[in-house]
Amino acid sequence: MAAAESDSKSPFSLDSYHVSEEFGFILPNPLEELPPYYQPWMDIALRVPELVHSHKLRSHINKMPLLSSQFLQKHPELRLAHLALSVMTMGYAWQEGDKGTVEMLPYNLAVPYWEVSQRLGLPPILTHSDAVLANWRKKDPEGPFDMKNLELLVSLPGGDSVRGFFMVTMLVELAAVPALRNIPVVINGVRCGDTEAVARALEDISQSIQDMTEAIKLMHVYVEPSVFYGIMRIYLSGWKDNPSMPKGLIYEGVQAEPMEYSGGSAAQSSLLHCFDELLGVKHEEKSGAFLTRMRNYMPPAHKQLIQDISLQPSLKSFVQQQASERLRQAFQHCVTKLLALRSYHINVVSRFITVPAAHARQLRNQSQELEQEMISRAPTALEERGTGGSSIMSFLKTVRNQTKDTLLPETGKEMEHHS
Repeated sequence: MAAAESDSKSPFSLDSYHVSEEFGFILPNPLEELPPYYQPWMDIALRVPELVHSHKLRSHINKMPLLSSQFLQKHPELRLAHLALSVMTMGYAWQEGDKGTVEMLPYNLAVPYWEVSQRLGLPPILTHSDAVLANWRKKDPEGPFDMKNLELLVSLPGGDSVRGFFMVTMLVELAAVPALRNIPVVINGVRCGDTEAVARALEDISQSIQDMTEAIKLMHVYVEPSVFYGIMRIYLSGWKDNPSMPKGLIYEGVQAEPMEYSGGSAAQSSLLHCFDELLGVKHEEKSGAFLTRMRNYMPPAHKQLIQDISLQPSLKSFVQQQASERLRQAFQHCVTKLLALRSYHINVVSRFITVPAAHARQLRNQSQELEQEMISRAPTALEERGTGGSSIMSFLKTVRNQTKDTLLPETGKEMEHHS
């Protein structure tokens, strides 16, 4: 017990959580190549979209040599290997759409994938930490971190919209970096009763959350809804809570029983989990259980950070106990910005999933094969679901409403102000 107590005396810091001062949760400067021994993996991983398109990915993977994962030494090598094996796995599972699924991942892919996943503490499926956080390079190393100068290391079917979707999501992560850096400032300020420091840090966090919302708006510029809905989305889908693969997937040579894993989801980003724990946003049982399960899809150090933020003294109680109007306003403002971010996310999901889903149903009813064939061919089982397997709209609205519940009760003065 003494150790834990002395531990809490040292200032809270991000140093031990694999969080970069410059990039936040994004993996700084990911490797672009694995050691030459692993070339057979990279040769296929870099060609996944064209091999899926020609229906040849499965046969290429079936002929791939079984490679040992023991020559992968450093963390960046393991992350690139996990990304490459993940993209191959998604392509293999969904090469023929939701009608031609497989029951087994072949051992020459499944075994090394499992080993790499175990070493990283990640599941053997494509996660947000692969596709977004570890899947980028700058065209010009000296150039800016923006859409024009960024490209993916590996891709999935869907052309420019895939790049747009992953890159915009990464720019949202980048916009959150100032907020992340201020989390320890808030925690340490609460611990020592420094209302001014806490208020200032919360003001910075509010601005950063607003910048995240601005970054999400780029989705409308770089991602085509019909391509996202009709082509890309299935390759982000998992084999848990998915009617197209009700039994899950057998990882040959790993275990005889099928395993179930959720597909990639914004809920796998550690950002909102950190903000929720800091601000004291409480989620009801069902949405809370899904969000908690998504933490198993994050790098363990990031999951630990969320856990450790949750163990700190309550910020909300601190705000309520202090007589500082600036602090109170800063807290309210922060929750309001988080609420706006969640509302905007609902808006985006509506445009990329709900609207195309309704259109697809309408097209199937009219059976107009020619018009917008891409949308009408989209997997019907996923119509109302997010790629993580949740009933997406009800889930997102519940989470947003629970964020609203975190606002402080209005004082008499504020009531007059609003009326």
